[in-house]
Amino acid sequence: MDARTRKKTLRLLSNGVYVLTSRNEDRYGAATVSWVSQASFKPPLIMVAVRRESNVFRCLAESRAAVLHVVGDRQQEIARRFFSPTEAACGTINGEAFMEGRTTAPVLPNLPAYIECQVERIVDTDGDHAVVILRVVEAECRDQVRPLTIAESPWEYGG
Repeated sequence: MDARTRKKTLRLLSNGVYVLTSRNEDRYGAATVSWVSQASFKPPLIMVAVRRESNVFRCLAESRAAVLHVVGDRQQEIARRFFSPTEAACGTINGEAFMEGRTTAPVLPNLPAYIECQVERIVDTDGDHAVVILRVVEAECRDQVRPLTIAESPWEYGG
């Protein structure tokens, strides 16, 4: 298989832009993620591919809780903040205000919608990302916006 063709083809898959947050005691994790999908109606499950060596993965693996935030199409700057390592200070994560959710995982109020979850299962893929199956325990849609997608952003991820 030609590596350039594979990369180009895999980047045609539709991917949104999200911010995933988690917390384990006093340690916080947050990252921009794009490999996300609903996996079940009953029970409501979503799946997220998360880089195994990331801080957000360590936090959710230990705490068994996470919040997936939808990023609006005009919120690229917020998404960009979570490309960097997680820094939590004075009620903010990477400069974004947060509040404690039902699971104690951080909820970012400046993003239009979020899905709060408990970890159902972590599937070790032997790859650089694990597939995390999350059970939805809370959801809120504060604003009807058009979600940001990788295709509409200046970024490329995948391949």
